[in-house]
Amino acid sequence: MRYAAQRLIQAVPVFAATTFLIYAMVFALPGDPILALAGDKPVPEEVLDALRERYHLNDPLLVQYGIYMLGLFQGDLGETFTGQQVSELLAGRWGVTAQLALTAWIFELVVGVALGVIAALRRGGAVDTAVLAGTTFVIAVPVFVVGYGAQILLGVNLGLFPTAGVEHGWPVSYLLPGMVLGSFSLAYVARLTRTSLAENLRADYVRTAVAKGMRRRRVIGRHALRNSLIPVVTFLGVDFGNLMAGAVVTEGIFNLPGIGQQVFQSIQLQEGPVVVGIVTVLVMIFLAANLVVDLLYGVLDPRIRRA
Repeated sequence: MRYAAQRLIQAVPVFAATTFLIYAMVFALPGDPILALAGDKPVPEEVLDALRERYHLNDPLLVQYGIYMLGLFQGDLGETFTGQQVSELLAGRWGVTAQLALTAWIFELVVGVALGVIAALRRGGAVDTAVLAGTTFVIAVPVFVVGYGAQILLGVNLGLFPTAGVEHGWPVSYLLPGMVLGSFSLAYVARLTRTSLAENLRADYVRTAVAKGMRRRRVIGRHALRNSLIPVVTFLGVDFGNLMAGAVVTEGIFNLPGIGQQVFQSIQLQEGPVVVGIVTVLVMIFLAANLVVDLLYGVLDPRIRRA
C-alpha cells in the first residue's frame, strides 16, 4: 500500500503541470474563437462581449485555468462555445475509441510477445531474421499506407473484415482497424521481448537452473520470460494511452466515430474546451496506466517494491 501511495502522490504534480501546459497551448493561441464561431455573419459587439464573459475569455490565463480545474474536480469537462457539455458530446465517442485501442492493445500484446519469444529462442535463424525484417518494414511504412492497403486487400478484395463503420459491433468492426493501429506498437513489443529474453537466456541464473536439471520450458516461462517482461510491461502500459491518442488517422480511414475524429473536427472549429477536455482525460489514462505499470513492477520483481 505504501508503494502504491507513493506512486499516486507522484502523479499529482505531473497531472497539474501537464493539464496547465495543455490549457495554455490551446487557449494562449492567437485568434478569437467567438468570432470563428460566428463565421462570416455579422454579430453585435454586445453579443460577442457577453459570450467572451460567459466563457471567461477576458480573464487572465491562470484564472481561466483555475476555473477549469475547479469544474474538473467536480466532474465537469467544460462547455463548448455552442452551449453543449463536453462530457455529453464525448459520451458516445469514448466507447468507440476505447474498444479500438483495446483491440489494438490485445493484438500487439499477444502477437508481439509471441513473435519476440519465438525470435529470441531461434536467435540468428530464419525466423529471427523474418521477425526483424517484418517489424522494420512495419515501422517504416506510414500508417495511412498500411490502413488503406489493409482495407483494400483484406476488406474489399478478400472480404475478411468490414471495411468501415461500427455496424457489426465489437470485436468484428474493430479487428481490421485494431490490427492496423496496433501493428506499429507490435513491432516494438516484438523487438523489446526478443532483446530482453535473449539477454536473460544468457544470464548465469538460467544456466544454473538448467544445470540443476530444471526443465528448459519451465526455466524460460517462469524465470527468464518473467524478468524479460519488465521493459515490455513499461511500453505496453504507456502505449494504451498512445493508442487512444493516436487513433485520429485510423478512425478517419475506417470511418469510426471516436474521439480522434472529434479532436480533428474541434481543431477545425477552434473548439478549445473540447480539445482540452479530451486531452485531459487522455492524460488521466496515461497516469493511470503508469500507476498500473509501477504496481506490476512490484509483482514481477519484488526487489523494486521493497526498495
